[in-house]
Amino acid sequence: MARNVLVDAGFLVALLNNRDTHHQWAMTQVGGSPPPWSTCEAVLSEAYHLLGQPGAPSLGALLRRSALSIAFELGENLGPVKKLMEKYSDVPTSLADACLVRMTETFADPLVLTTNKDFRVYRRHRLRVIPCITP
Repeated sequence: MARNVLVDAGFLVALLNNRDTHHQWAMTQVGGSPPPWSTCEAVLSEAYHLLGQPGAPSLGALLRRSALSIAFELGENLGPVKKLMEKYSDVPTSLADACLVRMTETFADPLVLTTNKDFRVYRRHRLRVIPCITP
C-alpha cells in the first residue's frame, strides 16, 4: 500500500454520492487504500461545489474525523503549479489537478485515487508516470 494516498474531487464525489456512476468503484478503493487521505484546497472546493448542499455534511465529516486532510500549500508551490498548468494547457488541466500532480512530486510514495483519466497523461518530475487508480 502507498504511504501517501491523494484523492481528487471525482473520487470524493463518487464516494459520497451513492447515485454517482463510480460510487461502487470508490467504495471498493476504501478497502484497498483506507483513510487518512491527503488532498488540497482546490480539490475540496471542487468537491463541495459538485456535491452541493446535500453532500456538504458528509465531506465535512471526513475532514472532522481526519480521514481527509489538507496537505498542500499553494503559496509555497505556485511556480511549479503554474508551470504544470501551462504544460498541460491542451488537456486542459484544472488548478486542482495541477496541485495534485505537484503533490505527487513532493510526497514520498504517492498514489492518486481519481475518476479523472487525465492523470494517465500527466507526468510528475516531467517524465514519470503518476501512480493512480481510476475506474
